[in-house]
Amino acid sequence: MTHYVDSEVGRLGTVLLHRPGPELARLTPRNNDSLLFDAIPWVGRAQEEHDAFAAALRERGVEVLYLATLLAETLAVEDARAELTEEVLRSPRLGDTLRARVADHLSYLDPAALADVLTAGLAHEELRISSERPGGLVYTLMDRHDFVIDPLPNLLFTRDSSLWIGDRVGVTSLAMPARRRETTLTDAIYRHHPRFAGTEFVYRPSLEHLEGGDVLLLAPGVLAVGVGERTTPAGAERLGRQVFAAGLAHTILVVPIAQERATMHLDTVCTMVDVDAVLMYPNIASTLSAYTVIAGGDGEDPRVDGPAPFLRAAADAMDLDLLRVIDTGLDPVTAEREQWDDGNNTLALAPRLCVGYERNTETNAQLERAGIEVIPIAGSELGSGRGGPRCMSCPSVPACGRWAGRRPAESPASRYPSTAERDRPAQRRVSWRPSSP
Repeated sequence: MTHYVDSEVGRLGTVLLHRPGPELARLTPRNNDSLLFDAIPWVGRAQEEHDAFAAALRERGVEVLYLATLLAETLAVEDARAELTEEVLRSPRLGDTLRARVADHLSYLDPAALADVLTAGLAHEELRISSERPGGLVYTLMDRHDFVIDPLPNLLFTRDSSLWIGDRVGVTSLAMPARRRETTLTDAIYRHHPRFAGTEFVYRPSLEHLEGGDVLLLAPGVLAVGVGERTTPAGAERLGRQVFAAGLAHTILVVPIAQERATMHLDTVCTMVDVDAVLMYPNIASTLSAYTVIAGGDGEDPRVDGPAPFLRAAADAMDLDLLRVIDTGLDPVTAEREQWDDGNNTLALAPRLCVGYERNTETNAQLERAGIEVIPIAGSELGSGRGGPRCMSCPSVPACGRWAGRRPAESPASRYPSTAERDRPAQRRVSWRPSSP
């Protein structure tokens, strides 16, 4: 099956989710901060909320894939199993004796059980240790509440560990230590699972820090990349070089954002809800800037212009005279509250149709007044890790594409020539204004 994504707002065909499972039950007051959760979620309710989210997608004709299912199927491939087991055993904190015990433990597991351990982790008390099979010094000195293999509760947010640009997948380079092992799983799925056979990569985990929540596909050939707490300027530059070389884009807008928990990714303050409309946190709308990066000619470095106001630069790159802006909330206090509650983090299923958390009532009302239909979902527990519907989903669309209803017949390279190969106008009239409430 061919997958193709070139826009945030085309009709969504297929999405990758991760249903919260035992890894969420590993969160405790001792570890929730280091595992990047603001609270300890009620796991059963989080699963109910996630099931309702998946059901809402299916009701709109979206195919839902589950990461855990794909991982178990991938682990049935011997090379994938050996690779992921070796990755876990490579951890320098294990020590030789404990490493041998863990290797023995994992070798007895079937693919489904191994997938559970790789996602939910392995607790100190779950490892089979005896006088005949000692754990060694490292195991002895561990607290009984510690994990031999750490859980991955942030797998819930599948957007961050991989993204599709055109017909290529990017497996990202996650910045936070608690999340870095996530990409070993997604990387193995895309390389070994039969569904993704032959898929080419546009980014790999060994490259500079880049996270999917910072990448918006504004229009075919136009990307916005936030740089802040998670994605570094070097990561944005590397992605630009990769997509330009592959002919997947002609323009990238690099957008500095505050290095704060509330604005960890670009999609926490801005998401697209129509081909010419963004939902945006008003407290930064007038100050957000962008550096425009254009593909260079053969052998030339990309050209960097700016900074310019983000909304102007985006409209310019998208060939729009007007980029509509829909504000989060109605007033500064409500806007700040609903932005914290992921009011900006909507998932577009089609132009003028999106999924959002039901608790952000003022933002949802703003969207409806602007002609955007909102599918409300519960998120009181899902949001404890600071992520909304977009964070919890990775679009992986069949060949019909997300923009014009079909995949372009021409090659990406022919669609997006370099600066030297096309005559771009020196200036273009651009305007923008907030949508009326």
